[in-house]
Amino acid sequence: MKIRAGIIGGAGYTGGEAIRLLLRHPKVELGFVHSRSYAGKPLYAAHPDLLGDTELRFTDQVEKDVDVLFLCLGHGESKAWIAETPLPASVKIVDLSQDFRLGASVPGREFCYGLPEINRNAIRLAANIANPGCFATAIELGLAPLAAAGLLSSVHTTGITGTTGAGQKLQETTHFSWRSNNISAYKTLTHQHLLEIRRMLTQLQPGYEAPIHFIPWRGDFARGIFVSSCLAAGPSLTALQEVYKDFYASHPFTHVADDPIDLKQVVNTNKCLIFLEKEGDQLVVHAAIDNLLKGASGQAVQNMNLMFGFEETDGLQLKSIVF
Repeated sequence: MKIRAGIIGGAGYTGGEAIRLLLRHPKVELGFVHSRSYAGKPLYAAHPDLLGDTELRFTDQVEKDVDVLFLCLGHGESKAWIAETPLPASVKIVDLSQDFRLGASVPGREFCYGLPEINRNAIRLAANIANPGCFATAIELGLAPLAAAGLLSSVHTTGITGTTGAGQKLQETTHFSWRSNNISAYKTLTHQHLLEIRRMLTQLQPGYEAPIHFIPWRGDFARGIFVSSCLAAGPSLTALQEVYKDFYASHPFTHVADDPIDLKQVVNTNKCLIFLEKEGDQLVVHAAIDNLLKGASGQAVQNMNLMFGFEETDGLQLKSIVF
């Protein structure tokens, strides 16, 4: 028997990815996709690649006879939408905004931070999920085994993201003429994901108060995130590799590589790949994800799978495009 899902805010990048995943999920029926700006139009009006895949149309009505809702709204919009839209308590929510990632709630709904590699058991019992941020996912997965072992110290992280990380609305820094053949830093040391990163790492290593220095970069490619975190670590590289492989042994999407990783290995997948290097006492942890899948909609579906008792990998066995 299939569950019935709905999407709120289905015209953007994360909404589009959620549509593509749910249309092909073996245990989900996509009941409706909400969009005020595209109401009445077919889904392929906003997502042309869906032409021939579905005749479903966007609606400006909220159908409440669903089992789960994916909120693909802008930051700051999800909390307001829930407050003004009464829903049956039986409807589970997966929110892809940052509204609930730091522990915020609304009357009748508490949110669990949805990083499966850390909170899998809690997610299975949860009715509402705060889906992690894209940069946060990559950085947290890169550092979580160290935090769980009490080995975290001061961290310096640099990460680069594709243009889709800025959302679908055209901005000066996402315009092709500006972004093509260009790289720039932004929100240096102040990125909003730092708060949830620290919250998660402190959950694993209580009392952790060392600085986390993060410099995000804009890349001249469409999708993907590659981060490199540097910190002092005493154990040998071999010992640290074992720590990481043991930590992720039971998790189907996060893998520790023996050889250098690259972005093309993860684009179009729900994977996170990690590679460790060490020189002297300095450890460098590289992590790569697709920002729209493991960093957003793919992880949201992974969370849904856990919430409903499905196989964690259902609907997410995606192959990298590579070339």
